[in-house]
Amino acid sequence: MPVLVITGTGTEVGKTVTTAAVAAVAVRAGRSVAVLKPAQTGVRPDERGDADEVARLAGAVTTLELARYPEPLAPATAARRAGLPPVRPEEVADAAAKLAVDHDLVLVEGAGGLLVRFDEAGGTLADAARLLDAPVLVVASAGLGTLNTTELTARELRGRGLDLAGLVIGSWPAEPDLASRCNLADLPVVAGAPLLGAVPAGTGASDPAGFRAGAARWLAPQLGGTWEAETFTAREAARRGPGEHAADPAG
Repeated sequence: MPVLVITGTGTEVGKTVTTAAVAAVAVRAGRSVAVLKPAQTGVRPDERGDADEVARLAGAVTTLELARYPEPLAPATAARRAGLPPVRPEEVADAAAKLAVDHDLVLVEGAGGLLVRFDEAGGTLADAARLLDAPVLVVASAGLGTLNTTELTARELRGRGLDLAGLVIGSWPAEPDLASRCNLADLPVVAGAPLLGAVPAGTGASDPAGFRAGAARWLAPQLGGTWEAETFTAREAARRGPGEHAADPAG
């Protein structure tokens, strides 16, 4: 898996922290890692972007950002408003392929969801993944509403003939509600793909040493970690919040 494309079911789902966790585990295993951010929006030239944050948390990784736009909008819209050239899927694929020559693993982190437009022609991260023939890891939220967005993303990937590697919950709450706990079992069903991890909420604020030491515990063996979906799901399902009662198996 020299190139792994990482997308989210939307914005603010923990995509960058998940990317950092995958990178940290790979670096700790002795692999050379590159992180490609095709389009960074909502960040000034003097500010740190998502790729910089991945490097801060994960350690010795190569980072590459193809374009940066100041307004926090979809890349195509942000490029148009800034009067700057857009990023096209062909450029993303070309940059990732070049990084793959000198690195064991290249992580391509998208902006927002799978079908967020890069350019005026409607090019997306999905188009870049197709050009690369690369698997796609989907980062999903934990709570209410995630089943719909996750299933839609999975259907779109399969409709395009793309390989859905699995799902990671990008921000697992310390006190998960009923919906979040139920979603642990339901997410793999609606996506038709395995759950490959759950990154604790707030982990992005960790010190880098603690983040790197803990990353393997949040990701499944397919991503180089030690996290086990069945064990995690059973443990979290057994938890109950205030006022909750044990489910009646008879319905």
